Amino acid sequence: MHSFTEENYLKSIYHLLEKADQATTNDIAAALNTRAASVTDMLKKLADKKLINYARYQGASLTSAGRGVALGIIRKHRLWEHFLVEKLRFKWDEVHDMAEELEHISSTELINRLDEFMGFPEFDPHGDPIPNTNGEIKSHLLHPALTLSENQSGTVAGVSDHSASFLQYLEKIQLTIGKEIRITEITEYDLCLEIKSDKKHLNISREVAKNLLIAI
Repeated sequence: MHSFTEENYLKSIYHLLEKADQATTNDIAAALNTRAASVTDMLKKLADKKLINYARYQGASLTSAGRGVALGIIRKHRLWEHFLVEKLRFKWDEVHDMAEELEHISSTELINRLDEFMGFPEFDPHGDPIPNTNGEIKSHLLHPALTLSENQSGTVAGVSDHSASFLQYLEKIQLTIGKEIRITEITEYDLCLEIKSDKKHLNISREVAKNLLIAI
């Protein structure tokens, strides 16, 4: 049994390690909005429990046990997000904080039944893959819209910015998961994109294009 704080640390380290070989103390502190000194104390505790490998000034990496815990929390979080959107009709920008609370429910049986009830979904409402009971994640190769070329087509399949404001903006312009798009023009000066979706032409900024993930 792990504390909520320990679970949050392991989850944050997992997400940081998706982008780098090591999760530094400062990166973890920024992700959790806490002080670096507090992070150091917790990393020592997690290392003592054999959940992470930690060396001072070098950052942390997950052991197989720590990775298992992290994936279990991520599985619960994404399943709850899927349930809240698909069954309770919350919007995709409303569910993150609720799932943050629900992810700490410890009952494996409850989560497995939730998974079965929803038909074993592979992705959450934001396009993120849901780990299965064995901690396996479906391969999901996505490309930021910013990296696409003119006349290239694809399907909106994820976002790298999960903030409510970004999700609300995508909802407003009807550029949500599953939408087919085609890049019709790239502005050379600032890399703004003109895209076609549902027979409509939209102009999106470089920042939006950077955080909009496309399956080609």
